Amino acid sequence: MKKVFNLGFILMLSLTLMSSMCSSDDDDGTPNNNSQQIAEIESDVQSGTWRITNFVDSGQNETSDFSGYDFSFNTDGSLVATNGTNTQTGTWSITDDSNSSDDSSSDDDIDFNIFFPVPDTNDFEDLNDDWDIVTATSTRIELIDISGGNGGTDMLTFEKN
Repeated sequence: MKKVFNLGFILMLSLTLMSSMCSSDDDDGTPNNNSQQIAEIESDVQSGTWRITNFVDSGQNETSDFSGYDFSFNTDGSLVATNGTNTQTGTWSITDDSNSSDDSSSDDDIDFNIFFPVPDTNDFEDLNDDWDIVTATSTRIELIDISGGNGGTDMLTFEKN
């Protein structure tokens, strides 16, 4: 009986030690906080107008679908695309996706969310996604999305006018 108790005690102690040694995905054990980077990107995109300089949808270059459109990322979360005669209005946001399990390979990614309430047949529907930010500067934002459905990779680049 004493042997069983000692074995149980050692097993419980081992499990306790192992679980206390585990940390989050961060090397320093502190949680990810992307709020400063998100604020900087938001500030950059809200100034001026932007154009799509590259849009590849599952291997197909569809940049020309948005030729002539200027995109305004407004502080109220609205996204307006206009080419002088046509206007599409949607929404945008930037969110910290570090605690979510999406189809991204990164554990601390920031999502650039775009949504246009349009039919599936509209070109702007292809922009609707929670894009992962590849790079972001004050004049260029490169986004990527790996489809969970067909595994295709979509690339979207905005550049400031």
